[in-house]
Amino acid sequence: MEADVLIIGSGAAGLTAALQLATSRKVVVLAKGSISDGATAWAQGGIAAVLEPGDNFANHIEDTMVAGAGLNNRATVEFVVENAPVAIERLAKLGVPFNLEGNDWHLTREGGHSHRRIVHVDDATGWAVQQALETAARAHPNIILVPDMVAVDLISGRHQERFSTSGRIHGAYALNRKTGQVETFTARATILASGGAGRAYLYSTAPRGATGDGIAMAWRAGCRVSNMEFMQFHPTCLYNLEVKNFLITEAVRGEGGILKNPKTGHRYMPDYDERAELAPRDIIARANDAEIKRDGLDYVHLDISHKPPEFVKTHFPNIYEKLLGLGIDITREPIPVVPAQHYTCGGVLVDIDGRTDAPGLYAAGEVMQSGLHGANRLASNSLLECFVFGDACARHIEAHWDSLPPPPPIQHWDASRVTDSDEEVVIAQCWREIRQFMWNFVGIVRTTKRLERAQHRIDLLRSEVGDYYSHFRVTPDLIELRNLVEVAALIIRSALSRHESRGLHFTLDYPVMATTAIDTILVP
Repeated sequence: MEADVLIIGSGAAGLTAALQLATSRKVVVLAKGSISDGATAWAQGGIAAVLEPGDNFANHIEDTMVAGAGLNNRATVEFVVENAPVAIERLAKLGVPFNLEGNDWHLTREGGHSHRRIVHVDDATGWAVQQALETAARAHPNIILVPDMVAVDLISGRHQERFSTSGRIHGAYALNRKTGQVETFTARATILASGGAGRAYLYSTAPRGATGDGIAMAWRAGCRVSNMEFMQFHPTCLYNLEVKNFLITEAVRGEGGILKNPKTGHRYMPDYDERAELAPRDIIARANDAEIKRDGLDYVHLDISHKPPEFVKTHFPNIYEKLLGLGIDITREPIPVVPAQHYTCGGVLVDIDGRTDAPGLYAAGEVMQSGLHGANRLASNSLLECFVFGDACARHIEAHWDSLPPPPPIQHWDASRVTDSDEEVVIAQCWREIRQFMWNFVGIVRTTKRLERAQHRIDLLRSEVGDYYSHFRVTPDLIELRNLVEVAALIIRSALSRHESRGLHFTLDYPVMATTAIDTILVP
């Protein structure tokens, strides 16, 4: 299939770009599963923007820089923050039913923010945003949404019928889950909006498909990758043996929730940081991890039961109903929580227009490293980044359309030299092994010895997976495992190269933050 623009990923970043481009271009959007399966629909908290009279851009910029431990690109931070109010207005026009107080926005406050600036739809903002974007995209005649397509690799000059070393990207090969066939999608421009790599870890709030596909594909296509050591761990994921990966939003702490040690009942966050429960996520995640490890706990308590019941039910209706179904009444008792991997702050290196190193290839959202987040993402800046950079990619493509050549004749996917696998157990085993050692050795607190152990294991697994990939037909699980091995190796390599503790990267061997903030940039 040929389009003007190919977008890999159907979340906030991908659909924002699609709607902007579709006014004049034919756009094809690929989704790995259903169109709604990405991380956007999972986002509870909201979107950060300066909308309160007492707030200003300088405050939001400063809060972002402080949370990012000085590693942010100030120009990028300014660009995103200053475009936030426009992005919110655009979403409201699409029908996102943001909470209001009279004619004004209802704003909440989250950790690391100096003001109330989180616009939201109850505690299910991401779902509301996804539905609005999706409805608009389905209604647009120039947008084709293609579900159940697992991207395998980007198409570059080496895939042309006449081999080229240009490095230009002309689209992607993708596996059709329904037919089992790899199809060819070509376009003048390609946008990666495929999300992060959270599933490299044993415990993660990320959706099942967050296997770093876009990062791995861009790396194989010759793009630089940056700051992969900065994996954000959300401090408060529900601890429940039946329900996996249910996030308890940051806004619970923003509205007065406190963290307690379940053994002693002690409120411990003031012992770790003067901002207590409103400290940035990395500090709270390490505090929770320290309490759990020191006292041999399974979890810590997040308690908002001291607030009036109606206040809790009104502010957190989805969390209240979900936990009530599990036998936990959050108006009367605390919530058992544990830290879990939550967000990939590093990714494919881009400029302020979302351009990668490969001509014709753009990236937006969690897949990229734009310089916004630095060493630690400020709460509710992630959806914002999707909207601003999705729009930025689209605008740059439109402005430079005449310089984007049409795709040349491309070779079809060749599966003539591989067979169906009779060893599916290999994939399951490798997947489990990666997630386990990444959690134990490349987690919230690190040491050089643990990282070296992880590197030794990932080197062995890369060899095994590479051999497996070369002999058998691709399947969704094999594609994801191949990408997971690649991004895990990038995370480990980046972590080993940073000889300091900064933001989300905390190592016992280098506990002091260096005086100069330098990005980790890996070159293929």
